[in-house]
Amino acid sequence: MLFLVKTLIAALVIVAVSEVSKRSSALAAFLLALPIVSITAFIWIYVESKDKIKIADISQETFWYVIPTLPMLLLMSWMLRNDYNFYLSLFLCCVLTAGLFAITQYLLARA
Repeated sequence: MLFLVKTLIAALVIVAVSEVSKRSSALAAFLLALPIVSITAFIWIYVESKDKIKIADISQETFWYVIPTLPMLLLMSWMLRNDYNFYLSLFLCCVLTAGLFAITQYLLARA
């Protein structure tokens, strides 16, 4: 039952952003930028385990993995504004992000 509730919440967030984007791209971007998934995950982890240290660890690691996603957002915007194919843009942005994630993982492992 808990799994179903979690899935429903995640789906509602995606649908909400999609629907809001029809009216306001700024509001949709704002909703996407909110750490809704992180906050929801923190709540579920706490409810299920009461493990504050685990949440602290995930919170810190999430911070470091947000950074490699930022260039993807700028590249996606630039490519689409310069008339690149959407799927090519999405693919290249995913490749860039995966590469930046790998670099981040490497740097974190060394720290």
